[in-house]
Amino acid sequence: MDNTKERILCAAIWYNDSKVYPHQPINTPTGIVVCGLRHCNCYAILAGLLGSFKGKLEVGRNGQGFLTSSNRFVGRAEGFKIAKANSQIYHHCFDNDEEGTLTSEDLY
Repeated sequence: MDNTKERILCAAIWYNDSKVYPHQPINTPTGIVVCGLRHCNCYAILAGLLGSFKGKLEVGRNGQGFLTSSNRFVGRAEGFKIAKANSQIYHHCFDNDEEGTLTSEDLY
């Protein structure tokens, strides 16, 4: 395995509340990025931090993505390209696709 190539590490949700938090991915200047095995785990963590899903977790599709080995938050489309380039997609459903939408279920 080439450790110099950026790889997908795990599912992540970027909740951008416009506040600045320490130790966040290098490309998320505001908000908090929560990581987990699956996106539902990330939402559960956020719900615990914020007290409720209702009206607070409006992250939308753009807030769902992945954390990379380069400490970047990437969306599902860029995540797909990174995972595909590193043979991280464990099944063969996307073997002929150059573009797609990555889900955590594609990785593990």
